[in-house]
Amino acid sequence: MTTLARWARAEWGLLHVTVREPLLKRHWRAVPMTLGAVALTAAIQVVQNQSWGYGFVQDVGAVRAEDPLWLALLRTPLSLFVPALDLPVWGALAQVLLVFGIAEICLGWWRTLVIAYAATLAGTLYARAGIALGPGTPFGLPASDAQVVDTGPSAAVVGLAVFLAWRYGAYVTAGAVVAAMLLEVVVKENLAGREHLAAIVTVVVLIGISTLRRRRRGQRERFNSGPGPGSGLPPIQS
Repeated sequence: MTTLARWARAEWGLLHVTVREPLLKRHWRAVPMTLGAVALTAAIQVVQNQSWGYGFVQDVGAVRAEDPLWLALLRTPLSLFVPALDLPVWGALAQVLLVFGIAEICLGWWRTLVIAYAATLAGTLYARAGIALGPGTPFGLPASDAQVVDTGPSAAVVGLAVFLAWRYGAYVTAGAVVAAMLLEVVVKENLAGREHLAAIVTVVVLIGISTLRRRRRGQRERFNSGPGPGSGLPPIQS
């Protein structure tokens, strides 16, 4: 086995084993939520490119910082599946299929959606906070960004990718995703890049909470199991 193969196995081996068996047994039935998300994203792309559909999609799924907060929150569930008009939709569909699919198998559909929406909402709220701070501050944004539509599925994809990579020990991959998003902000200063970073910060908090809960659950299980072989305590004598 080559050095590269050994590294790939160490980096992605656990993730590969986790995903492989459900896909072999159930095929596409293993990711029903992901298939629905891909189909919805594709359908929205078709509709918003029609003269009669653009306004409708904007009314029900386009989130901007200038919108009232209640309206933005109302549109957020659908905004996750509204692809950017200025980017190829095939890239967005491939990202959703790959990242959402792996997440659905590894985490379950409802945890996948919770993380995806948390990442998306983080970007939405950051845009408002950044505009309020103004461009003269490190985390501020220009007022013109209030009219820019939020990122759509990309913030959710970035957040899920970082969460999965960290959860399954692919730390180099997690670092590469974070580095790529930082580079995006440096090279192309825009709202989407900043929202991606806000999504990553939120996911890092979720990783911390998840790690703490698992650690506490493990401690409770060890405590409830009582002393046993290898516990370090002397055996019980009659």
